Amino acid sequence: MSTPESVTRRTTVQAIGAGAAALAMPAVTRAQSAPVRIGYAIARTGPWAGGAQVSQEPNFLMWAEQQNAAGGLDVKGVRRRIELIGYDDRSETETCIRTYEKLMGSDKVDLILPPWGSNANFALAPLANRFGYPMLAPTALSRKLIDMRLPYFFSLLQQPDRMMGALVDMLVANGVKTIAILYMDDLFGLENFAAINGALKKTNIQVVERKGYPLGVKDLSPVLRTIKDQNPDAFIGITYPPDTILASKQAKEIGFNPKIFYASVGTAYQLYRNVIAASAEGVTGMGSWNAKTSPGAKAYFEAHTAKFGGKEPDRWASGHCWAALEILTQSVAKVGLDRKAIRDYVARNEHKTIVGPIRFEGSENISTPGTVGQWQKGEFEVVWPRNVATAQLVVPKPAW
Repeated sequence: MSTPESVTRRTTVQAIGAGAAALAMPAVTRAQSAPVRIGYAIARTGPWAGGAQVSQEPNFLMWAEQQNAAGGLDVKGVRRRIELIGYDDRSETETCIRTYEKLMGSDKVDLILPPWGSNANFALAPLANRFGYPMLAPTALSRKLIDMRLPYFFSLLQQPDRMMGALVDMLVANGVKTIAILYMDDLFGLENFAAINGALKKTNIQVVERKGYPLGVKDLSPVLRTIKDQNPDAFIGITYPPDTILASKQAKEIGFNPKIFYASVGTAYQLYRNVIAASAEGVTGMGSWNAKTSPGAKAYFEAHTAKFGGKEPDRWASGHCWAALEILTQSVAKVGLDRKAIRDYVARNEHKTIVGPIRFEGSENISTPGTVGQWQKGEFEVVWPRNVATAQLVVPKPAW
């Protein structure tokens, strides 16, 4: 197991809380009690790090800092400072699981925060359930995981059938007749691939190419050239952040510019806009919120951007990660640190969050619809479905 890089971060978070103790809200009692120890493993290195260090860990750090600046986490009316205990899982499922076994088993932390990605969450959820630790996961896209019906697991993201269903509805509404699909050959990619194929069966859209690729791919130009030759109306990439950027850059290089170019995850990241620059205009992908979504979303976006030196949250999982932290905060304020009571509170109530109200049915967030986002003039706008859109879909996509 790796040494916790967060020893320094832990000290910083505690110091902020100690220095700001006088700022505690009058309605909440301050007490000289033990800190709330919250453990997690997250990718700081390896192929998962690009997503984890945008969508999750920055939010963990900012949340703990904000809570400690208010005197600590409200635990049924008593504020206790947060002590974060974080490890690098090195983008390795085995390392991730061993770390959580230690955190929950021998370390007996009060609470855990989830790892990044469908694969890690799929592996961890049964273990956390056995130990009785609630998991509010903002980056797990897996209907199989939902169907395991683990009482302590809650997924904040819209599941593959919802996301792919919204995408296909958008394609149909915009007269798309032919598409090509490129997908990551892992749990995330395969489940979304199955979901889009299921949604397409209800349409007359023809799929001219279906192609999987492995983690760590370095060149997608051969398959993109094959797809370009078939001239589909839409390209659908079910891709991880590095591959989303790779596919976009190579599509531009070979002059492949379909009516709709959809790639995710990673499209909703500031990094994507920065790397692809003006050519990002019109590209679509997985996204569900932005600063226009709610006053809380605007405040969160501005606080995150200010804290991390202009680094913006992504317009999909980052918002859902903050929503998970909001739900956890509300739960602990109501029922304290009894993990069974937290689990019951989460399961039985509707929760107010920056992305809108969230209620769970089993492990699934049933309140947030499947959505599609699109880069427009520097902002990743929600463009589908129309009832939650922050802007109208631009189609056809402009030239790269």
